[in-house]
Amino acid sequence: MDVKNLLAEIDAEIARLQSARASLVALSGTATPKRGRPKGSMTLVAKAIPEQKPRKMSAEGRKRIAEAQKRRWAAAKKAAARK
Repeated sequence: MDVKNLLAEIDAEIARLQSARASLVALSGTATPKRGRPKGSMTLVAKAIPEQKPRKMSAEGRKRIAEAQKRRWAAAKKAAARK
C-alpha cells in the first residue's frame, strides 16, 4: 500500500468517528459533564457513618487537666517574674 493512500484511509476513518461522536453527543443532550457533586451522593455517605455518642470526661480526668494547667500558669508567672 502507498503511504498516501494509508494516510487518506486513516483520515477518512477519523472523520467518520468524529461524526459518529458528534451524533452521540447530540443524542445524550450534554457535551460536558455537570459541575459539582452529583445529587444524592452525600446521603449514602451520611447513612454509612454511624452516629457517635458524645464523649464525657471523668471528674478525675478534668482534675488532672486543671492541675496541669495550674502548673503551666505557675511556670509562666515564674518566668515572667524573672524578666
